[in-house]
Amino acid sequence: MTQVLAAGAAQEKQTRPAPRRRRRGGLVNLLYAPALLLFAVFTVYPLLRGVGLSFTNWDGYSPDQAFVGMANYLRLLTDSTFHAVLLNTLIYGVGSTIIQQILGLALAVALDRPTRSRSVARAIIYLPVLVSPVIMGTMYYLLFQYNDGTFNDIMVALGGPRTAWLSNPGVATAIIVVVNSLQFTGISMIIYLAGLQSIPGEYYEASSLDGATGWKQFTNITVPLLQPAFAASIVLNLIGGLKLFDVIKVLTAGGPGYSTNSVSTLISVAYFDDQTAGYASAMGVVLFALIIVVSLSVNAALNRRRLEA
Repeated sequence: MTQVLAAGAAQEKQTRPAPRRRRRGGLVNLLYAPALLLFAVFTVYPLLRGVGLSFTNWDGYSPDQAFVGMANYLRLLTDSTFHAVLLNTLIYGVGSTIIQQILGLALAVALDRPTRSRSVARAIIYLPVLVSPVIMGTMYYLLFQYNDGTFNDIMVALGGPRTAWLSNPGVATAIIVVVNSLQFTGISMIIYLAGLQSIPGEYYEASSLDGATGWKQFTNITVPLLQPAFAASIVLNLIGGLKLFDVIKVLTAGGPGYSTNSVSTLISVAYFDDQTAGYASAMGVVLFALIIVVSLSVNAALNRRRLEA
């Protein structure tokens, strides 16, 4: 009986949390405070402040502002320029995402094979991600500008006419999509490389014994097992494309007219040029909501497809 009581007391003592361990856990939680404070100051507060300003007629400079209710949002519903720019934003987001997935997956498959120079090739492809979008946009502007542009100089040397690449709305929009895609293809490549390297080689060996090679292995083994990588890459690229700003500002400044603006660049025009900060804030809230809805919807659809597979 005494042994049973002693064993019970010992077990209770082991399960009882030690005061020192509790203090240590509290100290670790306290270390989160600076990060949470920075997040609140530089993310949560600006977001809430922007939502509040969207209900005012503030011009962005004067201390005077009046509450106008839903007037800015009602104006967005009838603003044809905003509707066109919203379509552009979806084109930038969806177009860049599609191109980046195709190029990123193709490069990942090619560079997953054991070759002598694959590490150098991976670094070269990923290098543009580290370059500022402003610098990248400037580089491509030097290629596509009308006077002294590299492509036009080549065309003139071959006897052809100069082309106003960036003055044509359709062509300029396509160039922006391609430039953004080429810069950030490295991100998709790295995500897909990580996914490919996590697939056990036994699957490919077993399928080879069954006579499956090449395209059959890719469609029946690689693609299904890359579903988590697809979800991560598509959502990240989609968010980046929907909030595209720097490349547009450098290449076309939103022109000609408003034809190549994204919502992000139109916000800067409304705030700094038109001095309608309240209206610009309403655009920002709509863009934030659009990114949240699209990213969550796409992520949910991809996860649902993964579970069904």
